[in-house]
Amino acid sequence: MENQIYAGAVIAAGGMATRMQGVNKQLLELDGVPVLARSIIAMGKVSAIKEIVVTARREMFAEIESWKEKFSLPPFSLVQGGESRQQSVQNGIRQLSGKVDYFVIHDGARPFADEALISRCLRSAVEHGAATAAVKTKDTIKKAAADGSIENTPDRNYLYLTQTPQIFSAPLYRFAAQKAQEEGLDFTDDCQLIEHIGHKVWLAQGDYRNIKITMPEDIAVAKAIQREMLTHENSSYEDISSKTTNEKREGKPMIVRCGHGYDVHKLVEGRKLILGGVDISWEKSLLGHSDADVLTHAIMDALLGAAAMGDIGQHFPDTDPQYAGADSIALLRCVVHKLQKAGYQISNIDSTVIAQKPKLKDYIPKMRERIADACGIEMEQVSVKATTEENLGFTGAGEGISAHSVCVITK
Repeated sequence: MENQIYAGAVIAAGGMATRMQGVNKQLLELDGVPVLARSIIAMGKVSAIKEIVVTARREMFAEIESWKEKFSLPPFSLVQGGESRQQSVQNGIRQLSGKVDYFVIHDGARPFADEALISRCLRSAVEHGAATAAVKTKDTIKKAAADGSIENTPDRNYLYLTQTPQIFSAPLYRFAAQKAQEEGLDFTDDCQLIEHIGHKVWLAQGDYRNIKITMPEDIAVAKAIQREMLTHENSSYEDISSKTTNEKREGKPMIVRCGHGYDVHKLVEGRKLILGGVDISWEKSLLGHSDADVLTHAIMDALLGAAAMGDIGQHFPDTDPQYAGADSIALLRCVVHKLQKAGYQISNIDSTVIAQKPKLKDYIPKMRERIADACGIEMEQVSVKATTEENLGFTGAGEGISAHSVCVITK
């Protein structure tokens, strides 16, 4: 997919850092590499991003230019930032060529966005026109009343913290920016531009490590994340290099777990048929408390089973009205978050849908994309297959659809 699109990145680094008590967060070094340089390097690793523009204060230009050779940065151009974030981003977009069909907008002070995260957001933007990296909030959020008391408590299941990159199709973004300019509006978040014109922005799986360095205390957090990432990289190298000579290395061994999931739903009329998060055009649909997506349900059960965390009925009971008609892809993101909190990563997912009808071959690539995006992994780590029952059994008779899934997770 990435070879078929032409994206341009705008890295916003023109802020005054008023909350950093005199520390220029863009120039702050992590393991000897400036924060902003790390953001530039990350964008350069994504093959679809052909152009990079950095918006910065004029007095930073000379130092940033010196990084090109010092840190072997990908080609990029510099443009002066504006008085607000929105104006800075617009200055950067004007520097991009007319070839660019997707704008990738990123905070220069987010040094931990990696190639996989950016690619996930890009896939979602290509599918929907607008997407942002986001993670579920870990804390319960309270809305304050004017007198300082708690007015209400929003449901945490639907609350996300947006990050960057935020990616938009070029025509959509230009239209939204023009409307904001005509109405004299200046937003602090690029998603708000798109929301203002009534277009949806889709949430792509972010990363809790993808922090924005904004306050002085963020520096310590960023350095801790960098140390953890370096330790992980070194450990991974040791694991690979010692596999043939020493099956047991010092410290904790890697844990590999396998899980199996199965789900089945009855076919009825009058609902949408959804499999793997994709709307399937057909005369019948699946009956269930949620959207009855048997494929995604089987995957969730496989993941939960691998981690010995129960099943979807335990976590999302069909007696709970909040899950009535629930989007199973959103529930899958919740499961992935539970695994991440327990220290697990997904290695691969292999699934089979069993249905006499409809034919699913043309839908499978989009299913793999939706599942990979929800799990925060690459499409290559997700396999979806479809088969019939040769007219045998309840699925063969067209009475229902079932799905099996097997997954491997590591810790």
